[in-house]
Amino acid sequence: MSACRYNADMTATLSPEQIAALCRPSAQPVRIRIVEETGSTNADLLAGLPMLAGPTLLLAKHQTAGRGRAGRTWLSAQGKSLTFSLAWKFGVPVHALVGLPLAVGVALAEALAMFNIDVKLKWPNDLLYNGRKLAGILIESAGAGSVPHDVSWAVIGIGINMSLDQSVSEHIGRPVASIPWMAELDQNTLMAGLLSGLADALVQFEHEGLAAFTGRWNSLDAYAGQVVTIIDNGQVVHEGIGAGVDGIGRFLIDTPGGRVAVMAGDVSLRPREA
Repeated sequence: MSACRYNADMTATLSPEQIAALCRPSAQPVRIRIVEETGSTNADLLAGLPMLAGPTLLLAKHQTAGRGRAGRTWLSAQGKSLTFSLAWKFGVPVHALVGLPLAVGVALAEALAMFNIDVKLKWPNDLLYNGRKLAGILIESAGAGSVPHDVSWAVIGIGINMSLDQSVSEHIGRPVASIPWMAELDQNTLMAGLLSGLADALVQFEHEGLAAFTGRWNSLDAYAGQVVTIIDNGQVVHEGIGAGVDGIGRFLIDTPGGRVAVMAGDVSLRPREA
């Protein structure tokens, strides 16, 4: 898929029809909606799940109440970031979706690589570019009703920074990635690539589970072989060498006392400060 460029406001020419026309077959069933502004695309799709007939992508040109992991706020800027959510129905129960954020991270990284954007993955749900946060993932799941029990929905929220300025980094309190030329890419082509990569991955995840993604995730691990810390409620609870993820999505860290497997929860992974 080629990455054409244009010089207009990146959100001005976004078109559901053009995105759909560029998508691979796995993404063709997805209904694509684009709105000028909303609070949270995840919240909108979660509220509308009972009315959805099939997979739905909701993209907001401006999001005023974006949410990140552990209740954090996700800041975005119109024309300088992409904020969208994908509601996807799985033929498996909710508990089978453990590890889905890792699979989504792999899908996004592989899709961005098609546009010569090389990213690394930070467990459990971030994409880094040159060591700075480029994108975040928030997945919220729900059962599809009382019957059948083996069906569930996942609403996959994604925020991608492209050309955010220093003021956003200052507000967040840590540096974020900035790729100004990314905002100059044809956004319909970019979104089609991302949606197609996600759809391919979600189909594979339903049939093969996390096992199909762990090796790929580990090859993209930002902190493989590096000294990292695990922080819980502001306190360092583990420190050691990052060793990737295991078959159920736990982060592995080799400490002086042996290998520890960490579940996501609300803990934070950080490189040890020099």
